[in-house]
Amino acid sequence: MKLHGIHVPHRKNTASLPPVRPEPPKTVTIPMSMHIGRPAKALVKRGDEVRVGTKIGEADGYISSPVHASVSGKVQKIDEITIMNGSKVAAVVIESDGLQTPDESIQPPEVHDLDTFIDAVKNSGSVGLGGAGFPTFVKFVTKDLSVFQEVVINAAECEPYITSDTRTMLDRGESVFKGVEALKKYLGIKKFIIGIENNKPEAIANMKRLASQTDGVTVHVLPAMYPQGGEKVLVYNTTKKIIPKGGLPLDVGVIVINVTTLAFIAEYLETGKPLVEKCITVDGGAVREPKNLVVPIGTTIADVLEMAGGLKTDPAKVLYGGPMMGIAVPSLDSPILKNTNAIIAMDAKEAKPPRTTPCISCGACINHCPLRLDPREIARAYKLANAEELEKLCVDLCMECGCCSYICPAHRPLVQTNKLAKAVLRNYQNSKKEGK
Repeated sequence: MKLHGIHVPHRKNTASLPPVRPEPPKTVTIPMSMHIGRPAKALVKRGDEVRVGTKIGEADGYISSPVHASVSGKVQKIDEITIMNGSKVAAVVIESDGLQTPDESIQPPEVHDLDTFIDAVKNSGSVGLGGAGFPTFVKFVTKDLSVFQEVVINAAECEPYITSDTRTMLDRGESVFKGVEALKKYLGIKKFIIGIENNKPEAIANMKRLASQTDGVTVHVLPAMYPQGGEKVLVYNTTKKIIPKGGLPLDVGVIVINVTTLAFIAEYLETGKPLVEKCITVDGGAVREPKNLVVPIGTTIADVLEMAGGLKTDPAKVLYGGPMMGIAVPSLDSPILKNTNAIIAMDAKEAKPPRTTPCISCGACINHCPLRLDPREIARAYKLANAEELEKLCVDLCMECGCCSYICPAHRPLVQTNKLAKAVLRNYQNSKKEGK
């Protein structure tokens, strides 16, 4: 089986720039939903004093994650905001006192076996920091440790512009390998593969240097081909294992974890400081001073852009994440989330969509789809509202990477159509389950 993809401009303009930690903003807006699963339940009210690391949201269900204050100060209000998926969630607005005083309860967790390790990861507030936002602790829950055969550390960072994971490998490499040792100790895993695209030579060199000092770790240098960091793609290209349809990496004995997530877990085990800040890449044609920044979670995008020297032109589009899978923000008041790895502010030239023309049936979308789906037929079935055909075409396998739209010479919005088609299929499948 050969997995396909596309070559995209790298634009890793900030790879050589160590993260800068600016002064905290005057206020932060921290949503109770920054992860896949149920939102956290707010624990504070207007007027409460909080410190950095104070728990302000309790996990409300199994697939959920606690939320912590990212600044010290006073709770201004409990607001309701619209998040990326269009739903409205509660958010805690905190007025900063500028002191960044840590919560006195912060201390390293007591970890001595798998159960206490999982509890620690859950209490840290860790979610997938590469963009997925899945609560990390769930990946480690098992009744049988023998299912864990190997760990694939996702360091591909294949999206244009984004370099926050690159900086983790360069600036926090020791933490990555302390995370490896923790997984060895508590999960009993002996084999680790770090997958890195070949356009990051300095990061590759540092990971290889540290791997040479650690048993069981190999660095797998991958071609710089998007979407190399997609879970199914990365697992196949590093292990030759194929994740079954509807399955998870664990179905083939693999845990996939983002490199920055792993570094954070190691640092939490040492310090007890929960997930309250994020290194993000700020770039794009509208940004005056592209750079990497470490900012409190809940910092508004407007404040982040000011921290990057402000804007040199009005942005035509601002994205959470990179230009391939990033999501356009509705307002510059939108906050930095746990899984935000970049803010890309595009100028009018970058953001202008190309003119769409009729499909010429060239097959480029099929040839470059990593999973060999047929976007042409999916678009046809979607137009006809034929959910049964969409099911046969396996549209639910689409990872929404955007390869089809990028490579299409007619510039058709194929990935957007796939997203809509997946919603049609979900409704159809839910109706079948309900017997309608």
